[in-house]
Amino acid sequence: MPVGEDQKQHCELTRDIAIRFNGVYGDVFKVPEPYIPKVGARIMDLLDPTSKMSKSDEAGAGVIYLMDKPEDIMRKFKRAVTDSDTENCVRYAPEEKPGVANLMSIYGACTGKSFEEIEKEFAGRGYGDFKKYVGEAVVEMFRPIREESERLIADKAYLESVYRAGAEKAARTAYKTLRKVYKKVGFVER
Repeated sequence: MPVGEDQKQHCELTRDIAIRFNGVYGDVFKVPEPYIPKVGARIMDLLDPTSKMSKSDEAGAGVIYLMDKPEDIMRKFKRAVTDSDTENCVRYAPEEKPGVANLMSIYGACTGKSFEEIEKEFAGRGYGDFKKYVGEAVVEMFRPIREESERLIADKAYLESVYRAGAEKAARTAYKTLRKVYKKVGFVER
């Protein structure tokens, strides 16, 4: 399961519970394994690159949301903190240049490019140019998600049918697993 670096402990807890239960009662639960991508596993706030990007940020100025309008995303990236240095170059150095490193992580996650490729692509170009390209990459990555979401949100009847069908399927699946658990631990079903 794909998870961010800061969510790994949740997957580990679930994995430990599944392993312990399966060890005592036999193979009941699938044991999850986290997948943490090399690039983009920890995205930091655009205005404070020493803090992780968080949806609980009240102002939301340093956070990008899937449903943000393209112009809002671009505005947030234009305001993103880079680093005040004289070299003004795009170089991955998280300790020295946390703002640039954060933007490189975002750009790499959107484009699949390595830090070395990003450094070469933006060699001799300034931060303003780089921030524009990062913003555009995010806009393009989110565009199909946002457009499909808007289309689905407009079709209330379809959404309700999907909710109902999903709830029924989840209930059936959960019931099967729960019956196995009850049987293994010796609970009596009514």
